[in-house]
Amino acid sequence: MSSDERHGREGESPDEETVEKQRRTDSVSGPVEVGGSEDPGVVSEPPGEKNLGEASEEEVAEGPTPEGELSEEALEITPEEVSMLADELEAARRERDEYLDDMRRMKAEMENSRKRLERERTRYLQAASERLVAEFLPVLDNLERALEAQGDVREGVRATRDQLFAVLVREGLAQIRSDGESFDPAIHEAIMSMPSDEHEEDTVVQTLEPGYTLNDRTIRPAKVIVSKQV
Repeated sequence: MSSDERHGREGESPDEETVEKQRRTDSVSGPVEVGGSEDPGVVSEPPGEKNLGEASEEEVAEGPTPEGELSEEALEITPEEVSMLADELEAARRERDEYLDDMRRMKAEMENSRKRLERERTRYLQAASERLVAEFLPVLDNLERALEAQGDVREGVRATRDQLFAVLVREGLAQIRSDGESFDPAIHEAIMSMPSDEHEEDTVVQTLEPGYTLNDRTIRPAKVIVSKQV
């Protein structure tokens, strides 16, 4: 082999010392994996992180189940439950109808009672009027006799008045006492006042028209004159 060819081969093959240095460098840095045609400068993602990201996206898409939310199986109503609800609804309707019937019955009873009381009141008033008129008939007869009598009729009129007053007293009529009594605006009506040295102030001096009460209720106050101090 010529010297030129020997030098050419030595230029093509690496020096043993260079190869040994490269081997030491590789052992220190560790093996570097290069996948396919990817860029060696880009570090690929660990396999575990990629799977974890996919699972998270699925959970987010489905959405978390809110606490207390019923599932579809829990929302389903069985035929037994439907039958039970129908029975409860029917019982509620029957109870409603019973209440309505009771209310209508009570309303009818109250209306009948009102009408019955009105009829009884009307009959009572009619009976009271008939009884009062029947008691006045003898008084009317005495007045007729007094008009037919000759001469002085004052005694007949006085007797007729007493008879009429007796009838009214039986019905609850009473004459109000006035002369010499203290003035009471509930039973007296002061027409005028006059000075008096014999009576205390606001004392009834004279009765101009008598007053009456019916069953302790004033139906006409007495018209009176009261005293006042000079």
